[in-house]
Amino acid sequence: MPQMSPPQPSQAVIDWLNQTSTEDALSWLHGIYEHSPWVGQQALAYRPFRSLAHLKWALADSVAQAGPVQQLALVKAHPLLAAKPNPHLTSESQLEQQVAGLWQSTPEQATRLSELNQQYLERFGWPFIVAVRGPRGNGLTPQAILDTLQWRLQQSPAVEFQACLRQIHRIAELRLNEKCQHHPVLGGEVWDWHEWLAQFSDPGFAEHGQLSVGYLTPAHQACAQTIALGMQACGFDDVQIDAVGNVVGRYHPAEPGGPYLLTGSHYDTVRNGGKYDGRLGVFVPMACVREWASQGKRWPLGLEVVAFAEEEGQRYKATFLASSALVGDFDPAWLDQQDADGISMRNAMRTAGHDPAQIPHIQRKRSNYVGFVEVHIEQGPVLYGLNLPLGIVTSINGSVRYLGVLTGTASHAGTSPMDQRHDAVAAFAEWAVYVEQRARQDGDSVATVGMLHAPQGSINVVPGKVQFSLDMRAPSDAQRDALAQDILDKLHRVCQERGIHLQLEETVRAAAAPSDPALQQRWEHAVTHLGLPLHHMPSGAGHDAMKMQQLMPQAMLFVRGENQGISHNPLESTTADDMQLAIDAFEACMRHV
Repeated sequence: MPQMSPPQPSQAVIDWLNQTSTEDALSWLHGIYEHSPWVGQQALAYRPFRSLAHLKWALADSVAQAGPVQQLALVKAHPLLAAKPNPHLTSESQLEQQVAGLWQSTPEQATRLSELNQQYLERFGWPFIVAVRGPRGNGLTPQAILDTLQWRLQQSPAVEFQACLRQIHRIAELRLNEKCQHHPVLGGEVWDWHEWLAQFSDPGFAEHGQLSVGYLTPAHQACAQTIALGMQACGFDDVQIDAVGNVVGRYHPAEPGGPYLLTGSHYDTVRNGGKYDGRLGVFVPMACVREWASQGKRWPLGLEVVAFAEEEGQRYKATFLASSALVGDFDPAWLDQQDADGISMRNAMRTAGHDPAQIPHIQRKRSNYVGFVEVHIEQGPVLYGLNLPLGIVTSINGSVRYLGVLTGTASHAGTSPMDQRHDAVAAFAEWAVYVEQRARQDGDSVATVGMLHAPQGSINVVPGKVQFSLDMRAPSDAQRDALAQDILDKLHRVCQERGIHLQLEETVRAAAAPSDPALQQRWEHAVTHLGLPLHHMPSGAGHDAMKMQQLMPQAMLFVRGENQGISHNPLESTTADDMQLAIDAFEACMRHV
């Protein structure tokens, strides 16, 4: 019997896959996973597929549910990347390597690729795998592939194996896009916008190809002007840069006087940071407005997008400065702070053309808004590990931080009996293990000893002093406080038992920001509308949303990050496909608020 030909485009393909025979479905899925038809066979058990995104997740989850033997076989089924045509490649792999331009490598690049491939095989025992079409889908350069291979050679085998599986799923995603004639056009454009904005970076970093944008530096002001021009081009009705440097775009509701949904994120960065932290939450709603404006579409709600000027606290010790101004919590004492060059915040504002006297006037009125929503790259590995592009944030963790000093007795390492020592490092080590154990009991609590120093330490001296930091976070204040109580109680007990003196100073305490149930439900409806499984998770990092909650309800949507979800790092990345899903989710959220 002749094989049925599926209709186009993507949703029609999904409908066909749900209805056709297993034989025809497997035939259509052939080649999506290299020499591994079992993946498609397992994924068909997930039918009916709700969308192309659901099909992608089902295939990836089938691999996740397989045993390590099958997973390793899948990895080993992939060919080595080559700088010249390889007759043994599948047609899909040949096309992908051509798109990446690998076969146009210079002789030096070809030699280097061969050397690195051999080193990789010797280290891990499987071939190096990367989606050569890259996060944008238009191909990585040979040099970018070499740089990626060089970096991943430094990973642990466990981490690198998961990286290979993620790259296999990305390859499958791009192959499915072609078969379904699916093109994440807006996602690709938003990816390009991030690249364009990343051209502005502070001196000392720009020369090295690094991204760093401090508050009110020339690079920061260039970013603000670029975003403002972008908002105007997208069709916002009003665009302005306010007294603290926030870029504000308003797209009016269908009826004058209607309320607004507030959204946005920050455009400043940490030093040598990534391109997507904060900025994704600005560009996603901008893309939506551009589409609505081009179609003449208005909603009962207006949309106000704020590109917050400062969130990271890089230049001045005034984290969340920009969102603080919007909720009426701007501390005038901040204006007298000086940066490393002795420039006060007040003078920096005036030089940038802002009037500090106008800051009280930009506070928002609660009655004008239904709430605040924020789209943000996850900045962690959870969605990456679950093969999910989007996650629902249930709460922004509350946190508490301490600086401490343990003081014992420094004594001779050879003459001090073990039962007569007051070893500060040993006391610290006993307690630090408990810190990890206790945080794990909650599942979603975290506790970190980020700094550790044994001053005047010597190889033949029992250490007499340890300086350390402690950071604890949890989705609710009660959970955070219980975590802190247990960990500090343990610290006091250890010190008492070992004869160690303890000094402890609380340096930060921030309240948790649970998501508003109604707004969170809108994100849930949006993600479900895309056909994706729901995953609820707390945010371990702070965000502008936690500041905005002082004035209005808030809820956040996370977008998967690549490279194990790394953030505050040049390796921070996401894909055009995940950006497209975030754009689609934002529109669905706006439609139903």
